[in-house]
Amino acid sequence: MGDILVLRAATEADAAGLAATIAAAFEQYRGKLVPESGAFRETAEAIAAELAKGTGAIVAERGGEMLGCVVVQEIEGDLYFGRLSVLPAARGLGLAKRLVAAVEAEARRRGRPGVRLGVRVVLTENQRLFAALGYREISREAHPGFDYPTSINMRKVLE
Repeated sequence: MGDILVLRAATEADAAGLAATIAAAFEQYRGKLVPESGAFRETAEAIAAELAKGTGAIVAERGGEMLGCVVVQEIEGDLYFGRLSVLPAARGLGLAKRLVAAVEAEARRRGRPGVRLGVRVVLTENQRLFAALGYREISREAHPGFDYPTSINMRKVLE
């Protein structure tokens, strides 16, 4: 029973686990992203407050251990996801794809026509993953203080 992967909605009680999972997953990007990712400043308190305000999250866990997560919220009529995170020890198991599929299922459940995400320009491997899952670039934008694009916005129209 402990080897079954469970995908479920996060609760405020998951805030510390979400913060720890995001921190561990994003550590590989430390020093590689300009500007630095806001993921490095995530705290359990801030995540709990966002969840209390209606931001959602989906958790992937096995045997009660959180292996991955993703944060979701409604933006511009679509469901947006960010902070897609998989623990380093759990990579290569298809968890990122399972989490994205769960986001898409949630968007359909809510009657949303599409799913959106943002990915850094320098993270070409992540861009390829999302493109392979059916996401297409819709725009590029610069973070505050930058005069060149630092982020790519992608969207998938749900059938």
